[in-house]
Amino acid sequence: MRDDRTKRITAGRLPAVPLITCDPYFSLWSGSDSLYGTDTCHWTGRRKRVTGIARIDGADYRFMGLGKAPAMEQTELSVTATCTAYSFQGAGVEICLDFWTPLLLDDLDVMSRPCSYVDMAVRSLDGKPHEVKLVWTFAGEFCCDNGQTEKIGGGSFALEMGEEHPMGEERIAGRTAWMGLRQQHPLGHSGDSIAIDWGYLYLAAAGGSPLEVSYRQADRSLQAEASFGVKESGWAEASLVAAYDDIASINYFGRMLPGYWARDGKTILDAIREAIASHDGLLERCRAFDQALETEAMEFGEAYTKVCIAAYRQSIAAHKLIADEQGKAVFISKECHSNGCAATVDVTYPSTPLFYCYNPELVRGMMRPIFRFAKLPVWGFDFAPHDAGRYPYVTGQVYGLAGYQEAAQDLRDGEDTGYVYPMLWQMPESAGMYNLKYQMPVEESGNMLILEAALASLDPQGKTDELMENLPLYEKWVKYLLEYGSDPGEQLCTDDFAGHLAHNVNLAFKAIMGVEAYSILMRAAGRDQEAASYHEKARAMAQDAYERASAADHTRLTFDGAGETWSLKYNAVWDLIFGSGFWSEEFYAREMEQYRKNCERYGVPLDSRESYTKSDWMLWAAAMDPRGRAVEEFSEHILAFLEESGDRVPFSDWYMTRDGRHCNFQNRTVQGGLFMPLLLKRARRQA
Repeated sequence: MRDDRTKRITAGRLPAVPLITCDPYFSLWSGSDSLYGTDTCHWTGRRKRVTGIARIDGADYRFMGLGKAPAMEQTELSVTATCTAYSFQGAGVEICLDFWTPLLLDDLDVMSRPCSYVDMAVRSLDGKPHEVKLVWTFAGEFCCDNGQTEKIGGGSFALEMGEEHPMGEERIAGRTAWMGLRQQHPLGHSGDSIAIDWGYLYLAAAGGSPLEVSYRQADRSLQAEASFGVKESGWAEASLVAAYDDIASINYFGRMLPGYWARDGKTILDAIREAIASHDGLLERCRAFDQALETEAMEFGEAYTKVCIAAYRQSIAAHKLIADEQGKAVFISKECHSNGCAATVDVTYPSTPLFYCYNPELVRGMMRPIFRFAKLPVWGFDFAPHDAGRYPYVTGQVYGLAGYQEAAQDLRDGEDTGYVYPMLWQMPESAGMYNLKYQMPVEESGNMLILEAALASLDPQGKTDELMENLPLYEKWVKYLLEYGSDPGEQLCTDDFAGHLAHNVNLAFKAIMGVEAYSILMRAAGRDQEAASYHEKARAMAQDAYERASAADHTRLTFDGAGETWSLKYNAVWDLIFGSGFWSEEFYAREMEQYRKNCERYGVPLDSRESYTKSDWMLWAAAMDPRGRAVEEFSEHILAFLEESGDRVPFSDWYMTRDGRHCNFQNRTVQGGLFMPLLLKRARRQA
């Protein structure tokens, strides 16, 4: 835990520091540079207090959270992909803490397990023995959203490790404490910036550990106490497991389903036993992964490496992994601090570079709910939907409901009050649930086609049964792109923060790559003649779009716009990944010079209308630099935002490029898009 710290590349100062990152509800952050500078909170900012007191030779010192005891001196804060590490000194003692969650994308059972670790170690600094007790208190706020802590109850018990566990008296049993609301309403609400209002928090330690855990009725909290007789030299250590059993994770088209880890009937106690038993092995695997990621990312420089580290845990933990009725992985994103939508296509699309790099099956898991909904009668359109529900209800698209639907406005306004939409997926087409004006036809159809083609290209040994099953949808969507994509009319797209507009060049680029994606799918399906035909159609669209969009030294924001307008043409990156060759090196070089010319303190604006950016799109654009310099250059600007922004929220992807203020979004999975340079590098090597 301590010996390898000096070898790490760490993210540096972050606006908010990840502590526990399992899923959208089991998520704990520190919003200050010191662990004792503020109370810990959920990613929404709602207070979820964990306090830490070190009782050293009878005197109390604070190392975590606010309180009356004097604070120890924090001497280290470092963040790797899977771990946040702190060190403190005071009263002749050093305390080291590691908060880590084994988000290993190649092991879905471990990744989805709702268990996170706090490793602690203590040693003497003055060469004298000390009696040290670390006292942790987890407030009842963890288990409710609206401060109903007076309704919290709990208890503790001995946890039998099970017959399969390695024998040894000190490892046979541990102690576990739990708490939760006395009235349980699983999946009792839906919304955006809200926390869970059901389920149970557990703290556990292995038998033989110096840790004791208990529930305290007086203040309705869980407490863990680690008692160390610290000698003149050497470390004393303990490890705490924090786990959250949400009972029911997702309402998936009318079925209340648990997390993927519980699909075969496992209980939270099984998960805790596994977490305790596998601690050492998982720690080594996480360290190895951290090192591998750092080594690969360093090909683009230290700033890029730090940005990837900052994005990793957040990008994964903004999802919930479940298994559908056939046992297939379904990876549900939550559109955090945006509108709370679940399985949003234009959130999935930017997030996928991370998952293509480390487990493409999770990309399939993101797409499955969209396929399922798009085939239902209620979705009567010939283009792809925007989402499949509002988290944690995957029960039908909620975006763009028709205004005459009596309850639609009240439900939309209830994003932060927990209102639940009806089972929209069951409605007949005649119900007319959706307003065409507020859909994203070119955006989402292009996204879905590109994502499937990337699976076929980057994971050619992967499954093709779902590709073949969904070809009728793709055929319908590509026809839409051919008819409307060359010069999109006034329709919504994911970049419409400054208002939507017609003739959007970047949106046309997406349509072009969507048609090319269909060509790739035809080839994967063994229909080579159709593949060649669609490839030529995409090529012709690309040439035409480039000629109509070109200004003196760049491409414009819109086909009919003035020559000084411009935008990040990030969708063109798929031309390089697919090896399509639609646009010349000169095009990419000219675009990069335009982006550099307009770069501000914290990055390149999204387009010429406003001075804000999207960090994910910025690095998609940087990846296209034919000279290979922009990734590190633009990463330095993103890193400056992380180190200097005054808004203490999890890594925002939408912020002002001049003063570093975050605009709205935080803790979103789209930051997986920051891995696009790694994905493009891998694709080129594979080719």
